[in-house]
Amino acid sequence: MKITPVQKQTRAGQRTRFKAFVVVGDFDGHVGLGVKCAKEVATAIRGALILAKLSVLPVRRGYWGSAIGDAHTIPIKTTGKVGSVVCRLIPAPRGTSIVAAPVAKKVLTLAGVRDCYTSTSGTTRTLGNFVKATFAAIGNTYSFLTPDLWRETALNVAPYQEFTDFLAAPAKKTQA
Repeated sequence: MKITPVQKQTRAGQRTRFKAFVVVGDFDGHVGLGVKCAKEVATAIRGALILAKLSVLPVRRGYWGSAIGDAHTIPIKTTGKVGSVVCRLIPAPRGTSIVAAPVAKKVLTLAGVRDCYTSTSGTTRTLGNFVKATFAAIGNTYSFLTPDLWRETALNVAPYQEFTDFLAAPAKKTQA
């Protein structure tokens, strides 16, 4: 996504290091984010790529409207917050495409989301926090338990229902 130089003030001057943000995805429901800081650009990119592959998350996709065809958008509204940046992902109808800033659009495309609205607030110029907030919002798609993920439960029969035949039958008289 981006390589930024970061500096630390020392007695001898500044020490410059490079911070790399890397996003990996298979365009089919998996995305990962890696951030690495190193003295050289190539080392930072290599380390960020390894971290991105290690942090791959599944992305839950859903429908807007009727469930016809492949899942094309996110199933629910989700929010991710990092620093001052709040990124909100909103499901969109089929054919809308991704309505987002270029950074969020790239992350959502790599995640395999084809239609999505976004709403952001905060200082989105800080690309690191913006990417992390978008990644956090994508990760929250599995945090909400919808009815299709509910486990089957065996319902107990109410006592009146269970013994209704016995209670409805006439009482038998016993002879002594």
